[in-house]
Amino acid sequence: MVLNEVDKFLNELEKAELEAPGGIATAQTYAQLLAVYLYQNDLCNAKYLWKRIPCDLKGSSSELAQIWVVGQRMWQRDWPAVHVALNTEWSEDVADIMAALKDNVRERAITLISKAYSSLDLIVFASMTGLTLEEARRVAIERGWTVDGTMVQPSKIEKEESNLASEVCLTEDQLYKLTQFVSFLEN
Repeated sequence: MVLNEVDKFLNELEKAELEAPGGIATAQTYAQLLAVYLYQNDLCNAKYLWKRIPCDLKGSSSELAQIWVVGQRMWQRDWPAVHVALNTEWSEDVADIMAALKDNVRERAITLISKAYSSLDLIVFASMTGLTLEEARRVAIERGWTVDGTMVQPSKIEKEESNLASEVCLTEDQLYKLTQFVSFLEN
């Protein structure tokens, strides 16, 4: 699967689920669909998918259950636990998606750290990003952050020339997510 074509792949998986004989898709289809929802940070659809997967499939597919553990940790925003859950040997059906998800979660955590912290311990930074201490130190230095012993002082990530159009898109994206959450809560 090429991650550049995630939307197309997602549509194919959703179609495969809807057109499955007997209304029940294969564990592989559900695993890939759940992984793509997590990759897109679409936690509401991931949760709905988990609820509609038949119990016998949930019990028979350990990989499907492990993907859902990742989703639960993402829902709880427990980033160290997300990285622990992602450190699993995945089948080739979902390995690319889960590796890309791991990179996305790491980048999101680094962005959040740069916005929220003026300084933090290297161990905390490493656990929030799923890196070893040496990797965390290297990443912090590569980003131009100050590393003094075991303390990291992040600097804010500069936005590339943001124009009004991208700000409007951001607002529309936020409105879409808000609509999804409200719809989720009402149903």
